[in-house]
Amino acid sequence: MSQNYTKESILEASEDSYMDEGQLAFFKDMLETLKDSTMSHIEEMKASLGQPPEINDEVDRAQYEEESRLSLRILDRERKLLVKIDKSLRRIADGSYGYCLETDEPIGIPRLLIRPVSEYCADVKQINEGREVHFFSQRK
Repeated sequence: MSQNYTKESILEASEDSYMDEGQLAFFKDMLETLKDSTMSHIEEMKASLGQPPEINDEVDRAQYEEESRLSLRILDRERKLLVKIDKSLRRIADGSYGYCLETDEPIGIPRLLIRPVSEYCADVKQINEGREVHFFSQRK
């Protein structure tokens, strides 16, 4: 039976209800809201970057260019986030959302509430990040 969850109730839910119909609906709504707000923010930033102010002072121009570079980096990160959101929505549709891609173990409600696009449980993510650090330190 479907249940309407809040953040509080989803944290208090029993383990038996992990990724039941109600929880999947809760995370689907959460992801769709995140997608909408991310797309709106991207459009706002594009509009802002598309209309540069007329600047005559070199210091102001340098500051504007630096702010533009930062904005472009944020735009790139947000475009990547949209891809992850879409992947998560597909995982909800196929029933694999909430489970680690590597171990099939539950990712956990607290982690998904913080980062709803999580694909790995905390242990696997930590191991993978450790491998990345080791790999890049060996390349130097």
